[in-house]
Amino acid sequence: MRGLVRDLAVMTVSIFGCVLLTAVLLALPVLRRARSLITRRLVSDSAVIAVSIFVCILQTAALLAPVVALAADVVPRDALRYRGTLEREAQRVWGLQPPVATLAGQVHQESHWNPAARSAVGAAGLAQFMPATSQWLGGLYGDLADQAPANPTWALRALVTYDRWLYERIRADNECERMAFALSAYNGGLGWVYKRQKRSAQPGICFGATCGINPGIALASQRENEGYPDLVLHRYEPLYRDWGNGSCP
Repeated sequence: MRGLVRDLAVMTVSIFGCVLLTAVLLALPVLRRARSLITRRLVSDSAVIAVSIFVCILQTAALLAPVVALAADVVPRDALRYRGTLEREAQRVWGLQPPVATLAGQVHQESHWNPAARSAVGAAGLAQFMPATSQWLGGLYGDLADQAPANPTWALRALVTYDRWLYERIRADNECERMAFALSAYNGGLGWVYKRQKRSAQPGICFGATCGINPGIALASQRENEGYPDLVLHRYEPLYRDWGNGSCP
């Protein structure tokens, strides 16, 4: 958190410097016009201003990128509000040693712990369930019959339940790869996982092997689906290691 504050301070100073420099450069043509300088010099000053502004924008963007990334790698305050619910639901479905850190990392990726989150395609709630998936889960499990993805308890219960359902239908070389395939299925569908495994020389390995195979989907969907397990297990799961077990070393 201290690093985030430091980076924000550096970015603020940089932006202020850019604004100040731009203001000074903008004032130059006005002053020179007052001294009746020739048009050619004014054009030159305009070019200097344009370059200066462009450099400032690039500098600010470069400073902002790591700050945004760092902010994404901080456990949101809202996560603490739902931690007990996630742990309770995970134990109920997965047993006494559930992969809580993995499940928390998945919620982080899905909604950043915002129960009001809604995607452009209609996915809703902490676990970003689509209406059709909510309906399917509601018909399969009595405790999910109310189909309420915007309700935090329902969403977390549905997430751990659906993850378990997928996990039990996947085979892999180890627990980490098995969970990676389950997460891939959560994001894109179990059918995609099966198609990839059939085409793969290493069907039990997701990372660097099977999950990189395009089963015949759009390139954008492939990139998202291939990256999803990596984000959850390697980027966000470590943030929640003090909550409980993870799936990968």
